[in-house]
Amino acid sequence: MSVIHRFTGSQSGGNYEWEGVSRIEINAQGVKGVLKHVLAGPEDGAPTFVMRYFQVPAGGKTFHHEHPHEHGMLILHGTAEIQINDAFFTLHPLDAVFVSGDDLHQVLNNGNKPLGFLCIIPKLETEV
Repeated sequence: MSVIHRFTGSQSGGNYEWEGVSRIEINAQGVKGVLKHVLAGPEDGAPTFVMRYFQVPAGGKTFHHEHPHEHGMLILHGTAEIQINDAFFTLHPLDAVFVSGDDLHQVLNNGNKPLGFLCIIPKLETEV
């Protein structure tokens, strides 16, 4: 069954929230205050993919990691630097990124405002 999660936040206020979507704060392994929202996934009946929104505070970063699955990202607001293997790229709103499986990667918010991006991955057995 199809699902709609209506936006209930405020873009101008930097508050990104959706009806029926929990906000998860990530504070582990050098990652502090990163917010994750699962916008479409197994709980919604999505059989093959997961769409997530991440918000990274100014000066913050995501995990420096690699994994076998690929993912797509779309920058919504803020600016970032992304490391993919040994290369570094600057990202701006509406830039789209494809990260291949097994590529080492990390996103760093290099601006003075929160960075927000969508991240779409294949459904994983461990993804909730």
